[in-house]
Amino acid sequence: MTQRLNYAQQSPEFFKKISDFSLSLKDSVIEQTIRDLVNLRASQINGCAFCVDMHVKEAKIHGESELRLYHVAIWRESNLFAPRERAALAWTEVLTKLPEGGVPDELYERVRGQLSEKEISDLTFSIMAINAWNRVSVAFKSVPGSADKLYGLDKAGLN
Repeated sequence: MTQRLNYAQQSPEFFKKISDFSLSLKDSVIEQTIRDLVNLRASQINGCAFCVDMHVKEAKIHGESELRLYHVAIWRESNLFAPRERAALAWTEVLTKLPEGGVPDELYERVRGQLSEKEISDLTFSIMAINAWNRVSVAFKSVPGSADKLYGLDKAGLN
């Protein structure tokens, strides 16, 4: 696969703003484990090869088990995820594939049973960010693994 264009080079002001926004999410009340799962799941749904590759490596660096990474795609059937993680994954899916009628009240109440209002809000901004990255990476065919050294992802040992 060949990347179509270098969007960071073509639109550096927007790239910097979305990068700064994404980096600011590290100060979120949502723990890193959930952010890693959310980034991976949204990227899987959106078919973003670059981001799936990146977020598997990031999660591995953060200490996530390989088996749980394999199970993200089947999280509903897996017994490896806690209720809080399941709520975050469900919220990720509904916001990534926005249903015609909007987010169902039942799902919102289920998520609210696991996460505070602040956590739901912060999680929503995290989901917004990964979906933005997925869209730009899919549009311009970002090559998986091409930024490993730049982002320190070679430390994951998954080359």
